[in-house]
Amino acid sequence: MKPVRWGVLGAARFAREHMAPAIHAAEGAEFAALATSDPAKAEGFRAFCPGLALHGSYEALLADPTIDAVYIPLPNHLHGDWTLKALAAGKHVLCEKPIAFAAPEIDRIIAARDRSGLLAAEAYMIVHHPQWQRAREWLQSGEIGELVHADVAFSFNLTDGGNIRNRPETGGGALRDIGVYTFGCARFVTGAEPAEVSARIRRENGVDVFAQVAAIMEGPGGRFTYGSMTSMRMYNRQVATFQGSRGMIRLEGGCFNANVNDLAEVELHRNGNRVTVDRFPAVNQYRLQVEAFGRSVREGAAWPCPLEFVRGTQAMMDRVYEVAVEI
Repeated sequence: MKPVRWGVLGAARFAREHMAPAIHAAEGAEFAALATSDPAKAEGFRAFCPGLALHGSYEALLADPTIDAVYIPLPNHLHGDWTLKALAAGKHVLCEKPIAFAAPEIDRIIAARDRSGLLAAEAYMIVHHPQWQRAREWLQSGEIGELVHADVAFSFNLTDGGNIRNRPETGGGALRDIGVYTFGCARFVTGAEPAEVSARIRRENGVDVFAQVAAIMEGPGGRFTYGSMTSMRMYNRQVATFQGSRGMIRLEGGCFNANVNDLAEVELHRNGNRVTVDRFPAVNQYRLQVEAFGRSVREGAAWPCPLEFVRGTQAMMDRVYEVAVEI
């Protein structure tokens, strides 16, 4: 089959360092075009893809008939509108998270996706990584017995006030940036949804820099308690624990930025001090995401994280913002 020809809207650092190289390396994909008004910003992309076509505007790239799909790494507040514009231009879309700021906004993207017959997806890469697939497999096969509690934390220290994650006008905040991981990973592994939610949030300059969330979750395996901590003002930490009646599943180190910040691995703890550790040192979850996208586009393979799932995570975030107490 012909490869999916990709264009990237904007010369974002994350695109240059992670997603564009993943597209370039992925089987069944071709990194074909970049849209940027500053040719100097394209040099970092052309270093690994010399034949890259350049477009001086996002509109020009969307009008390029040789491009099949676009990746959108723009600031948060631009995600939803440019996803809709790309679908209207006949392009498949992989958009960075969050794809929208409220669950009803995702409804209009779902409707546009369904009208177009194209694939529109949020770049929620962790569901493509085997460590998270293994965690879900272990939990759902009963390896830890009845799930009692899940606890997830994600933090880093971002002091640059000019960074888009620290600016309210660009949709900044810890929850929008990394809460999608602490909420979404628990929903992905367990299949559960929140029945009750409480939260405490601390804000600086109009964006949340710390959030502590507690919930009662309900799913196929019953009810369990859940806790989430996100912060942009704390030392780096990434950990997820699923504790059951007969064992525990634990992911830590760099479980959300696998093999970028730390080795990707998942632990299974069971009675008798038995510990199984599965390690994945050579897996690139961004490349796996691009390859899965290509299979969905070319072969009709099911996408593991459809917008309906994304909407559920956003709905949970909406509830947190609604009930949160300021601290």
